[in-house]
Amino acid sequence: MVSLLIVMAICSYFVGNVNWALIISKLKKKDIREMGSGNPGTLNMSRNFGLGIGLLTFFLDIFKGAICSLVAYFVFKDKVLFNFPIVEFAIYLCGFCVVLGHIYPVLLKFKGGKGIASTIGVFLVCESVNGWYGAVVSVMALVAAGVFIYFTEFGAMGSFIAITPPAICGCIRLFYNEVASLNITLHILTNMLIFLICFFTWFAHRKNIERMLAGEEHPTSIKQMVVKLKAKKLKEKGQIVSSSEDVSDVQKIIKED
Repeated sequence: MVSLLIVMAICSYFVGNVNWALIISKLKKKDIREMGSGNPGTLNMSRNFGLGIGLLTFFLDIFKGAICSLVAYFVFKDKVLFNFPIVEFAIYLCGFCVVLGHIYPVLLKFKGGKGIASTIGVFLVCESVNGWYGAVVSVMALVAAGVFIYFTEFGAMGSFIAITPPAICGCIRLFYNEVASLNITLHILTNMLIFLICFFTWFAHRKNIERMLAGEEHPTSIKQMVVKLKAKKLKEKGQIVSSSEDVSDVQKIIKED
């Protein structure tokens, strides 16, 4: 049982090493690490390649985190260790390992992304398999993050909004489930994994936090990304002749479209 858990954790770490932002940018003959903020993640991909590519990166990273936790759930859902169900600990352990592998990938010399999308995938699975209310909290947090970024253009803070409510929900749920069954040890260990997932993702954003406090954070304008995406489609239809048109002109075309 312990050996299987270790193997799953190691496999999850190496799945986390797969950086979709880097792969996609390489397919476009560029290196996202040399563009914009240099971060191989969703927001930087959106700023440099457009909203569509950014969303593709986002969902692939979510899938990466979700698949590891989901596999752990099915493998360990009926397993017990020291007379206690181990499934909760297993899915958070594999989730933590995939996030750690994304942020500190050994295959990329420990220089990876910031782990938000993979963390969203982990928490989405961890909460969904335990009831609809957990899934609702995760989805609402994601929507709230998107709305926050749309109106404020603070991408990093929006990222924190996306992962913090599901983490709190998981801790509350574990408190009632594990303490009620007197499974105090696994309760403490599992909560430590939730804390570590949040800690590493927040720590990966330390420079963003410094820039936000100094008022120098890179803006993440979803509005502008949508405008550029619409402009690209219009250009393909022949409605925009020059690629050098400014945003205001594109917005006029969009309103008339």
